[in-house]
Amino acid sequence: MAGQSYIKKRKIKANLAYLIDMERVLRALDNRKINFGIFPVANSLGGLVREAFEAMGKHNFKLIDELQLKVEHYLLVLPKNKQSKINKIYSYSQAFIQCQNYLKKHFPKARQVYWHDTAKAARDLKNGKFGPNAAVIAPKTAAKIYGLQIYRSKIQDSKDNLTTFIIVKRNSESE
Repeated sequence: MAGQSYIKKRKIKANLAYLIDMERVLRALDNRKINFGIFPVANSLGGLVREAFEAMGKHNFKLIDELQLKVEHYLLVLPKNKQSKINKIYSYSQAFIQCQNYLKKHFPKARQVYWHDTAKAARDLKNGKFGPNAAVIAPKTAAKIYGLQIYRSKIQDSKDNLTTFIIVKRNSESE
């Protein structure tokens, strides 16, 4: 979503590569597989994205821009799943932080399992990695991409849930 938003905002013609996490983005940038990278660094509810800073410490890049994006989380399930059967919810740690009140109220007994990324969680649910009684917290676009059912919409605890993304390129000094 952030990549699409940035392309539209800057009126850039570009192909998006969905690389799942910050480490893969920066590694692809280092290996010249991509020209620019975009990933989250902070959220208004969840704070700093620790994994982003860990990845940034391993790579040489140049910051070129930033983007703030309103983030909405959706509870996604396999088609025809029922709430009473959901016993595990998979997602990225930031998503759990941003939806903690909703989860306490509606799924107090469901086990929360931290996953690498919200989109990866949606893909893994679709591919049968979690079983039929699992759900994921992910963006609405993940439901479309992976053929999942939206069980509940906009489950984040705050309507003003903003995430700051940075846009980076290879550092010219390292070329």
